[in-house]
Amino acid sequence: MIARLKGIVDSVDTDSAVIDVNGVGYLVSASARTLRDLVVGQPVGMLVETIVREDAIALYGFLETAERDWFRILTTVQGVGARVALSILSTLSPDEIARAIAAADRATLSRPPGVGPKLAARLATELKDKAAAFGIAPAPVTAKPGDAAVAAPAGSVNEDAVSALVNLGYKRVEAFGAVARVTQRLGEGAALDAVIRAGLQELSR
Repeated sequence: MIARLKGIVDSVDTDSAVIDVNGVGYLVSASARTLRDLVVGQPVGMLVETIVREDAIALYGFLETAERDWFRILTTVQGVGARVALSILSTLSPDEIARAIAAADRATLSRPPGVGPKLAARLATELKDKAAAFGIAPAPVTAKPGDAAVAAPAGSVNEDAVSALVNLGYKRVEAFGAVARVTQRLGEGAALDAVIRAGLQELSR
């Protein structure tokens, strides 16, 4: 099984690239995000996921470990094949996928072509533990009437910080992600005003 390729970018197409390794050209399917970073004639090292089917051996390439890991995770969900997984990774970064799943943000998960509301709901339900494994651990929070049910980082301080950022005009999923990252950096014992200030700095980047 091929796990890694190191060679020269021979050509780049809309959904794949050819990597020349010592004179042998390997056709590698990849996300739009990965393909944008490939430059014809330049050296590249790619992580590769090899999928063997009855009629073909398909290679899927990634420049980042996180993207490769999410490809593997996404394809464990019923209805998500390699093509749909690449569509998701083309639309959302690994961090955005993790935050959307942790926050049960079905609207964001429905953005990639090929992902409808039912599949987005399945992704949010079946992969919530995987999002926690990526360092984003959700906990329930009471939503206002009419709001979609979402999650917030554990702890009343973090819940209050998410609410404060939402009141300042940020989307709940954005506030959730910012507070989750800030909490990892500052620690669970951080004061509310410190979390809000750091969250604002995170969102302004």
